[in-house]
Amino acid sequence: MEDLLLDENGDLSFSDGDFVIGFSDEQHQQHILIANKGEYKEFPEIGVGLIGMLGDDDYTPILIEAKKNLQYDGMTVRNIKFENDGNLTIYGEYNNKA
Repeated sequence: MEDLLLDENGDLSFSDGDFVIGFSDEQHQQHILIANKGEYKEFPEIGVGLIGMLGDDDYTPILIEAKKNLQYDGMTVRNIKFENDGNLTIYGEYNNKA
C-alpha cells in the first residue's frame, strides 16, 4: 500500500517541499505493534503494546496478539517469530486494499 511516509523520528517526510509518498506496509505494521489498545479511537481494539510486553519471559502472548492485530488490519500472516538476535520477523503480505 502507498501512503504518506514518516522519517526516523516519526515526523512527516518531505522532499522538494512536498510530502513523500511510498510503500508503507512496514510503517503500518510498526505502528500497530507499538500502539496500545485504545490509541486508535476509530479502532480501539487495534494495538499490541509491544514495548510494554518486552520485559515478559513468555513471548507467546505477544506473538498471538501481534498476529491477530495484523490479520485484523488485512494482512495474511503465514508466520511470526522472534529471531535469535531479538528481531521480530513477520512472514506475510497484505491483501489488496483500496
